[in-house]
Amino acid sequence: MGNSPPRILFVTGKLAEYSLRQILDTLSRKVGFEYEVQVLGITVAALMTTTWISRKLASTPTPYENGKPDRVILPGAVSGDLDPLVSHFGVPVERGPRDLFDLPEYFGQERKAPPDLTGQTIEILAEINHTPRLSLGEILSVADRYRAAGADLIDVGCLPGETWTGCAETIRALKHEGHRLSIDSFNPIEVEAAVSEGAELVLSANSTNAEWAATLPAEFVLIPDQPRDLSSLETTRNIFHIQGKPFRLDPILEPIGFGFGESLNRYRQIRRQFPDDKMLMGIGNLTEMTEVDSSGVNFLLAALCAEWRIESVLATEVINWGRSAVREFEIARRLVHHAVQQRRVPKHLGGELVMLRDPKLKEQGEAGLARLRQFVTDPNFRIFAERGEIHLFNRDGYWHGGDPYEVFDRMVEDLGTLTPEHTFYLGYELCKAKTALTLGKHYQQDQSLRWGFLTEPEVSAVERRKADRQLRRREARKTDTQESEPSGGSD
Repeated sequence: MGNSPPRILFVTGKLAEYSLRQILDTLSRKVGFEYEVQVLGITVAALMTTTWISRKLASTPTPYENGKPDRVILPGAVSGDLDPLVSHFGVPVERGPRDLFDLPEYFGQERKAPPDLTGQTIEILAEINHTPRLSLGEILSVADRYRAAGADLIDVGCLPGETWTGCAETIRALKHEGHRLSIDSFNPIEVEAAVSEGAELVLSANSTNAEWAATLPAEFVLIPDQPRDLSSLETTRNIFHIQGKPFRLDPILEPIGFGFGESLNRYRQIRRQFPDDKMLMGIGNLTEMTEVDSSGVNFLLAALCAEWRIESVLATEVINWGRSAVREFEIARRLVHHAVQQRRVPKHLGGELVMLRDPKLKEQGEAGLARLRQFVTDPNFRIFAERGEIHLFNRDGYWHGGDPYEVFDRMVEDLGTLTPEHTFYLGYELCKAKTALTLGKHYQQDQSLRWGFLTEPEVSAVERRKADRQLRRREARKTDTQESEPSGGSD
């Protein structure tokens, strides 16, 4: 006789029961487990605590129709110590996902194991643009921000036609803070000062200054005299190669409309001509000069670099739409490395660069919302955004539509004026719901919208007020204690 499938008890509230059973009906067959659902006397499962559940279970029969469960799964938002429930059930108790629609992933159906995204082969140089125009404090702050975003080297960008007297001091200060450094300058005075203070890479050298550059104890990025003149790049390369000096080749990425396609072809040509040479691509010419969100641009450039073995890039964050370009490329280089190494398309890898829309939408559907409304017996509002409309309901009514102002006005017409607190809350949540509908994002009440790696966790109104009440109680107890203690005196 084979082993029987594991038995799992799911504890939930009345609102979530219908959707939970629908998910478990399919999921249990795919994964191979038997389940029971215990619905406790509360509308919103997220409001439960383990203490409340323990009290409720004391007077509620547990539906062990198929014998004692092997494990118990609570909603992910349930707070409190699990030990009392472990004692009550006599089996392991765990919190599931905060969103019940994530149960398939929780059971490993859509992603059996998180992918290993630790590997990468592309070095990021992050340029501080117009460095001589900044104070030392500003320079150090930008460098620290770039390093935190994933930059490997900080590139100090100088100004053509000027000699920066503060170059050596700045390089010294950055080096003291532990930064690896490069300098972007053709000025011999600036370059020699930077190299003497520890800059390890110089941008750039071509045939006009190659003989001098090859005498310095630093690695150089070599560029053509003109972007389309690859023969001049070969000439400069040969000078460094003959003298055994380290270098990286950069055929120059040009903006769209100014030879972008041909410049990509030159990178491919140079890689084929010099398969063992190190290369660099200045990606800012595309991210800074293309009026689109930069994350997708960064990903495609990272993919080209990974496939063509371009080992380093120069990035910057001057234009507002590219203000997170360094972090975007840092994520992208790991995603493309995984895709290339594993020979798999770069999908279902965490969604950190899916920022405008969401990877998938989760909907209750018309029947699901109708069933939820049947169980709502309190005045608290529930909000959903799906199928092109905002859905707002409580025990006193149901309002829906595509315009949040119209939905709100109809609700006020039916219910009367709300308190300022309720008005602010609904305005905030309806705005999020409309944003989700507009962009194709999943909306979940009291949770932040997901913006990839830019997502900021949001504390729900319920949790915020609960924390405020607990803080006030602690402060009140502290005050009472202090007032009850006898005051000190002198003899």
